[in-house]
Amino acid sequence: MNTLKEMSKIEDRNVISFLETVDVQTGKRIVLAQFDSLIEAPNWTMDGRRLIYNSLGRIYSFNMETSEVIVIDSDYVNHCNNDHVLSPDNSHIAVSHHTQEDGQSRIYIFPMEGGNPRLITPMAPSYLHGWSPDGRTLSYCAERNGQYDIYTIAVDGGVEVQLTDSPGLDDGPEYSPDGKYIWFNSVRTGFMHVWRMNADGSEPMQMTIDDSNNWFPHVSPDGESVAYISYQTGDVDPEDHPPNKNVEIRVMSSSGGEFRTLVQLFGGQGTLNVNSWSPDGRKLAFVSYQLKERTT
Repeated sequence: MNTLKEMSKIEDRNVISFLETVDVQTGKRIVLAQFDSLIEAPNWTMDGRRLIYNSLGRIYSFNMETSEVIVIDSDYVNHCNNDHVLSPDNSHIAVSHHTQEDGQSRIYIFPMEGGNPRLITPMAPSYLHGWSPDGRTLSYCAERNGQYDIYTIAVDGGVEVQLTDSPGLDDGPEYSPDGKYIWFNSVRTGFMHVWRMNADGSEPMQMTIDDSNNWFPHVSPDGESVAYISYQTGDVDPEDHPPNKNVEIRVMSSSGGEFRTLVQLFGGQGTLNVNSWSPDGRKLAFVSYQLKERTT
């Protein structure tokens, strides 16, 4: 959640980015590519052939067979952050773009292969995170009247629907594959934790119970597992998910219970902001980072 001015600072994080995958069962990591600039938040396409990520405000496609990188044309939508989601049929991509007028994040949709963007949320700031399995609805975090809550809106736009009303930050809303639930993270109990609620906002249930700060739950394609990123106790403010921290990617059952640490890495913001499960549910894509040596 960054203004246009804040985005420019983030884009100059002075890092080397590593686009990686990890086998969810074995924990084996594979580095697919190294970039001398900031890239963030890979989405895995449904055919298993490409990863979609953002870098320096634009959206890119990485071919996993050839390692070819191409920019996806999005016209004037060129200050995208790491909140981007693919439509269930992969025909379109929805993004959070910081408009030139006021630097605030608004949600736009454009064709997956590039094309004219369409504004979905005139109100700002709005930070995208989910697309319903039936393709009809987007879920997002938005600040309205000084409070960040979870909202939904039709993909054609219209009136937004507020699903949560809790002091502090509610963020990261993402649908389960069956469309029954929305998973999100909330600071309402003091730490940032993973929560689940019905898709209409009813019956919220806390799903992680520990003293870490847990962000951005992503449900596996079969609905059985949830991956999320976890910050160390005392390392961050519960409402903050900064870059350049030692973090963990954890996996737990979608029914709750104990978690399993899958990856330990240097990252945070940009590592796992969006759902990056492979279509077969066997791997996750993510980004780790290394600070460049500063020259004098």
